[in-house]
Amino acid sequence: MKSVALIVLNNFKNDSRVLKEAISLKDNNYEVSVVALHEKGCSEYEIIDGIKVTRLKLYTRRWSKNTLIQLFKYFEFLIRASLLVKKINIIHCNDLKALPVGFLSKSFFNSRIKIVYDAHEYESEINGYSNFEKKTSYYLEKLLIKSADVVFTVSSSIASEYERIYKIDKPLLIFNAPGFKEIKKEKTSKNIFRSKFSIHENQKIFIYQGGLSNGRGVETILVAFDHLNNEYNKRNEPVPVIVFMGYGTLEPLIQKYTIRCGNIFFHAAVEIHEVLDHTKHADYGLLFIQNTCLSYYYCMPNKIFEYLMAEIPVIVSNLHDVKEFVDKKNVGEVAESNDVYGLLNAIKKILSKDASQFHENILSVKKEYNWESQEKKMIEAYHNL
Repeated sequence: MKSVALIVLNNFKNDSRVLKEAISLKDNNYEVSVVALHEKGCSEYEIIDGIKVTRLKLYTRRWSKNTLIQLFKYFEFLIRASLLVKKINIIHCNDLKALPVGFLSKSFFNSRIKIVYDAHEYESEINGYSNFEKKTSYYLEKLLIKSADVVFTVSSSIASEYERIYKIDKPLLIFNAPGFKEIKKEKTSKNIFRSKFSIHENQKIFIYQGGLSNGRGVETILVAFDHLNNEYNKRNEPVPVIVFMGYGTLEPLIQKYTIRCGNIFFHAAVEIHEVLDHTKHADYGLLFIQNTCLSYYYCMPNKIFEYLMAEIPVIVSNLHDVKEFVDKKNVGEVAESNDVYGLLNAIKKILSKDASQFHENILSVKKEYNWESQEKKMIEAYHNL
């Protein structure tokens, strides 16, 4: 039985993509483990869905957060992780920061190791990166990417860019889609959100789920729904509502809006396996990532597939890949501009339509874009190693 170690530089508590990959590999007779980063409140060792998880508790973790000290922490993780997986057959490196683990292990400990590089973003064009960070990431990725035996990524445009700038075979496209699930729509009286927040049955529910951080359009959505609250109340019409379900640095801002706006609500993040059982209680899904970097411009986030798996139409910002997908599949509306007015117009446009007109298209898309279909591509690539 071949062994696989998946490397992540997070605490592996909410990484749905890596968990899905690990379970798929285990189910296809690979001996699977995950090496992650320890954080307060996490176990150093545990078994998750049959997967052995080791979280490295860094000796340097109590040191200062100075940039130079952070590099020492990173190097400690790289060295200890490389030593831990040196006898593994395949090292699956998730994101650029994990790729040096595979490179070091293969270069210094075991030349027979195979490396899978899984780029979850356009790694040298991430939101918030300075020019120095972009250049450093580009040259590091350029140096190491050819050591990988296969490269995965998450959108067609990113795959094309990697092929162009690094002169490699086009990376394999593995969408971060959820597992296929039949959706049973509940009666209004059993609607989780309507019950929890006392939302009237004639009000349409929009949902934003996922990270509540800068660059994801959270602030734009808040302003738009504040505007809708005033506009619809003046006309004495049922007010569209928004439920934010997730966690992140912008949660306090959302909480402030929930106090002043009767159509904005916050729901704490739920476990990965519970997400769709909540999402299905909304009428529409919102994905309003801002065009702040190339990684966002070319993104195809998991939440668009989650909304469609839950059988709700979507509203998306005007970004290259998501626009092309939504327009081609006819499963929702694309905002003409990535600002408050663009979002308001898209909301009003989709509310003017009968949501059932999207239903057959959504059913078709969820049968094509699910984890089972993505898993087949991934396992075939593994077998070819």
